[in-house]
Amino acid sequence: TAAYFVIAEALTNVAKHSHARRCAIGVRHREGTLRVWVTDDGAGGAALGKGHGLRGLDDRLHAVGGRLRVSSPCGGPTTITAELPCC
Repeated sequence: TAAYFVIAEALTNVAKHSHARRCAIGVRHREGTLRVWVTDDGAGGAALGKGHGLRGLDDRLHAVGGRLRVSSPCGGPTTITAELPCC
């Protein structure tokens, strides 16, 4: 469910904020880790700062032993990646 919420929130952010023309979703399971990511070609500027929706995702992932990474320079692209323990 944590992976689902990451993808859903990231896609919502793409639709609301990024002004992207394209986005892609990736999923990989390897060596006990589930990695999901969403990449878009939008404006960039996504942040994990306090008061941002991504902070809540980061907290949710930490609660289940995962982590969230955000790469989103101004001008884009943005990639949101979650890594979760998964047997």
